[in-house]
Amino acid sequence: MLVLGVGGIVAWSQIGVMPAEPGPLAGVRENAAITVEDAEQGIVLAPADGESELGLVFIPGAKVDPWAYAAILQGLAEDGVTVVITRPWLNLAFFDPRGLDSFTSAAPGVDVWSVGGHSLGGVRACQLAADADALVLFGSYCATDLSASELPVLSLAGSDDGLSTREKIDAARDQLPADAEMVEIEGASHASFGDYGAQAGDGTPTISMDDMHAEVTERAGAFLGELVR
Repeated sequence: MLVLGVGGIVAWSQIGVMPAEPGPLAGVRENAAITVEDAEQGIVLAPADGESELGLVFIPGAKVDPWAYAAILQGLAEDGVTVVITRPWLNLAFFDPRGLDSFTSAAPGVDVWSVGGHSLGGVRACQLAADADALVLFGSYCATDLSASELPVLSLAGSDDGLSTREKIDAARDQLPADAEMVEIEGASHASFGDYGAQAGDGTPTISMDDMHAEVTERAGAFLGELVR
């Protein structure tokens, strides 16, 4: 029974994984301003000139191809942030016990590291936040109490998110520090935070892909930049 149960979980974790959309991903691979490495620690996006003071370990949502986040995060790499997109075990962040240093080892020259994630990946990022310099949430919220910490936090939500709804994010607000920066992006859905197509139960986005990418780059870039000022 145990073997069957484990086998069932493994099989379920591989079914219905939402793939990265080919168009946005092709743009990442053609972007001369960054380097893209499929490393042991994850997918590493870095500025082409090699100059990077900041790092972001980013954890994907449940059963979403990690490559689906490359396009929305490439703007940060263009601006000097080294981004490591993890590959959660069994495509589910909760099954991945690795610590933050398992991923930051991809860029040993970077000293200031933030951790972030989308949806379930954000919930897992909250668990790793004690070892990070900041926390970034995309359509997510914490189930870990960080309210007494002095950790800088940026929460980006979508006004049309049908999964991580405004009510759910508000209900978990007390888990974050009082000065956490809470931003709602008008017209964004849950799937707007990646490029993997529509998602069951989600709202309908009214913001374009390009505008969404630009908004996330601007908001997250400004937040991360404050860490080294």
